[in-house]
Amino acid sequence: MASSDLEDLCFHINTKISTIKKTLQLRSIGQEPSLKSMLCKTGDEMVFLHDLLNKMETEVQQQEKLINLLKELQKSAERDQNEAQHLRENIPPYLPKPTRSCIAGLTVKCEEQTKVVEPERAKKPTKEARLIKEAPLITVEEFESVPAYMKGRLTYDQINAVVQDMNKAVVGKYKILHQPLKSMNTAVRNLYHRFLEEETKDTKGEFFIVEADIKEFTQLKVDKRFHRILNILRHCQRVREVRGSRLVRYVIC
Repeated sequence: MASSDLEDLCFHINTKISTIKKTLQLRSIGQEPSLKSMLCKTGDEMVFLHDLLNKMETEVQQQEKLINLLKELQKSAERDQNEAQHLRENIPPYLPKPTRSCIAGLTVKCEEQTKVVEPERAKKPTKEARLIKEAPLITVEEFESVPAYMKGRLTYDQINAVVQDMNKAVVGKYKILHQPLKSMNTAVRNLYHRFLEEETKDTKGEFFIVEADIKEFTQLKVDKRFHRILNILRHCQRVREVRGSRLVRYVIC
C-alpha cells in the first residue's frame, strides 16, 4: 500500500472519529435540562427562518413576473412608436391636400358661426359644468414602492380596480348633489339628504364617500381585502380618512 493511500485512510478514520465525538457531545448536551430550552428555542428560530425564506422566495417570483410584464409592455410601446414614426415618415403622396379655396371657405364659416354664437351667449349665459374630483390610478412606480407586507398577494390591477370603483361612487354621489331638488324622485331625495347629513366642517369643500355610497353605486365588496387596498391608497396619498359620528369618510386627495 502506497504512503499516500495510507495517509488518506488515516485522515478518513480521524474524520469519522471526530464526527462521532461531536455527535456524542451533542447527545449529552441534549440530555442536560439546562440546555434543552436553548435547543428548543434554536429549533423554533430555524422554523421561523424557513418560513421567512419561503415568503422571500414567493416575493422574488412575483417581482420577476412583474418585471417580465413590464418588459413586454415596453416592447409593445416601442413597436407602436416605431409604427407611428413609420407612418409619419411615409405619408402616401396621393392623399388629397386642402386647397386655398377650402381653407378660405372654412375660415368664413368659422367667423360666421362665431358671430352667431356670441350674441346667444350674451343673452343666455350657460352654467359651467361642475367638476367632480376623482382619484388618479396608481402608477407602476408607486405600486413597486409599496412595502411587501402591505401588498401581500394583491396585484396592480386589483388595486386600480378599487380606485375606479371608488371614483364611480364619487361621481354617482356628487351628480345627485349637483341636481336641482325639483328633478329628484323620493329615493334620490333621501340619498341627497343623507349626503348632506354626513358633511362635517372637516369635509367642507372636499369630495368624499362612505361605505354606504360604495354599496349604493358599485358592486364592490367592503371586506378585509378592500380595507387592505385602502391602506395602500392611503400610503400612495389617493385617499385619507375623516372619522366622526361613528362614520368613516374616505376623502379624495
